[in-house]
Amino acid sequence: MKQFFKFVLATVVGIILSTIIIILVIAGIIAGASSDKSPTVDANSILHIELKYPISERTPNNPLANLNFLGLDGDKSIGLKDILANIKKAKTDDNIKGILLDESYMLSGQATTEEIRNALIDFKKSGKFVIAYAEVYTKGFYYLASVADKVYINPKGIFEFDGFSSEQMFFKGALDKLGIEAQVIRVGTFKSAVEPMILTKMSDANRLQVTSYLGSLYGHYLTGIGKARGINKDSLFNYANEARIQQPEDALKLKMVDGLKYRDEVLAELKTKLGVKQKSNLNSVEIGDYGNTSTDDDTKEVSTNRIAVVYASGDIASGDGDDNSIGSETTSKALRKVRLDDKVKAVVLRVNSPGGSSLASDVIWREVMLTKKVKPIIVSMGDVAASGGYYISCAADSIYAQPNTITGSIGIFAILPNMQKLFNDKLGITFDDVKTGQYADLGNTSRPLTPAEHQILQNQINHGYDDFTKAVAQGRHKTQAYINSIGQGRVWTGEQALKIGLVDRLGNIDDAIKSAAKKANVKDYKLVAYPEQKSVLNKLGESFSVQMKTRMLKSELGENYPVYEKIKSLTSMMRTPLARMEYDVVVK
Repeated sequence: MKQFFKFVLATVVGIILSTIIIILVIAGIIAGASSDKSPTVDANSILHIELKYPISERTPNNPLANLNFLGLDGDKSIGLKDILANIKKAKTDDNIKGILLDESYMLSGQATTEEIRNALIDFKKSGKFVIAYAEVYTKGFYYLASVADKVYINPKGIFEFDGFSSEQMFFKGALDKLGIEAQVIRVGTFKSAVEPMILTKMSDANRLQVTSYLGSLYGHYLTGIGKARGINKDSLFNYANEARIQQPEDALKLKMVDGLKYRDEVLAELKTKLGVKQKSNLNSVEIGDYGNTSTDDDTKEVSTNRIAVVYASGDIASGDGDDNSIGSETTSKALRKVRLDDKVKAVVLRVNSPGGSSLASDVIWREVMLTKKVKPIIVSMGDVAASGGYYISCAADSIYAQPNTITGSIGIFAILPNMQKLFNDKLGITFDDVKTGQYADLGNTSRPLTPAEHQILQNQINHGYDDFTKAVAQGRHKTQAYINSIGQGRVWTGEQALKIGLVDRLGNIDDAIKSAAKKANVKDYKLVAYPEQKSVLNKLGESFSVQMKTRMLKSELGENYPVYEKIKSLTSMMRTPLARMEYDVVVK
C-alpha cells in the first residue's frame, strides 16, 4: 500500500509539473505574440545588421525565439526573405539614415551572401551610408562588407584573404577497418557523391570539376571585391596568393579597408554623421526587429492578383517537409493549391536544395509540369539547386540563378552496404536463410551482391538517369545527347550554367518575381508564400527533443560533431536511389 501511494503521489506531482510547464509555454507564446508589433523607429536612427547565424530562406515561425525557455534556442534569427525586405524598406524610411554592418559569421552559402550584398548596393542608391566594422573579417563577410562606404577593422583584428579551398572527407579507410564494403551503383563520371566510401582521395574527374567550379566562384568573388574597392582583379589575386595581408595594417596599406578603429571610435563616427552629441545614445534598430516586414505585403493590398512564391529548401524526401527540408507531399500540395487558385496568376519556385530521393524529386517535377500548363512558373535558385534540386527546377518556364549558385549534378546513384566481414569476422555473427525465389533477398546487407543482382540495380539506376536527362532535355529544349554530355553528375556554378544552357538568366528572387509577373501580364499583385509554415505549437515537442539531443552531442563531440553529421548523412544514403549532390560545397 505504501508503494501504491508513492506511485500515486509521483503521478500527481508529474501532472502538476506538466500543467505548470504548459501554462508557462502558453504564456510565453502569448507574450511573444503580443510583443510581435512593429517597434517604434526613432528619428535619426541606423539599421544594425549583425548576421551570426545560418540564414534560412524564411524566418522561423517561432514566437518563443527570444525566451530561451525549456532548452529551446533563444537566439532570434531572421530569414533571407525578411532581411531583403527590411533593407528595402529602410531605403525609403526617413527615420533610417544609414546601416551599420557589424561583424557577421556569414554561415550561409555564397548566393545568399550575394543577395544581401546586392540589397546593400541598392540601399546605397538612396544616398544613405553603409559602414562596416569587424574584429575578424572572414572571406564571406568581407565580400559582403566590401560594398560599404567605409570598411573598418579592429587595430588588432584578423583579416582573412588567402584564396578559396574546398576539402572533402573520405571514409573508405574507416569502412575497411569495420569490414564494410560500399557497393556502388551509379551513372555519371562526375557523380562523386559516392567517392568518400570507395576512395581515399578525389578521382581525377572530381578534381577537375572542383577545380573548375572553385575557380569560377573565386573569379566572381575577386571581380566583385575589385569593383567595390577599385582594385585590379589581378592585384587582388596576388594579394591572396602571396599572403600579402597578414596584419590589419597590411589591409589598410593595400586599400582593402579604410581605417583601423576600435568599436568606440566607429560609434563616435556614426554619432558625428548623425549630428548626435557624443554623450548621447545612438538610435538604432536591429534588422530582426525592424518593421517585421514581409515581402508578402510588398505590393498593393487592393489587388486581387497573386504571385505565389513556393519555397523548396533542404534535402528532398518523400512525405512531409518543413522550413529546412523538402517533402514531396508538402511541396506537391503547395503547387497544386496555387495551380488551382484562380487568384494566383504566376508561380515562383524558390529552390535551395542539394537534392535527395530521385522518386520524390520526380513527384515534385510532375507538379511543376502540370503547373506550367496553366500558368507561368519561374524558378529562382538559391545557394544550391543541384541533382534533385535541379530535377524539380528543369521544367519551369525559365530559371534564374546567382553567379555563385551551385547547380547541375545531373546524375543518380545508390549505395548498398555489404557488412559480411563486419558480422562474420568482427562480431562472429553468421546468417542462414530460406527463400522462395532467386532474388527474394535482393538488398540483403549481410552478403555481397551477385553479378546478376548488381546488374538489376544498375539497370534501375540507368533507367532513372535516362528519365532525368529526358526531363532536362524537354524542359531546356535541348537534345538528350547534349544534356548527357553536360550531365554525368557534373557540378556547375550559376555563371557556368548560363553558358551551357542549364539556366536562363543571372538574377535574384526579386528578378524572378518580376519575370513571373511580366509573363502573366500583371502589374498590380500581392505576393503569397507557400507552403504554410508550421506554428510553434506543432513543433514544440520536436524542437525541444531535437535541440536537447543536438546540444548534448555537440557538447560531447566538440569539433568532431561535423564528422558525426557527415556519417549520419552517409548512412541515410544506403539502399535508396538518390539524385543528390552528397558532399557540401564548403569554401574556406
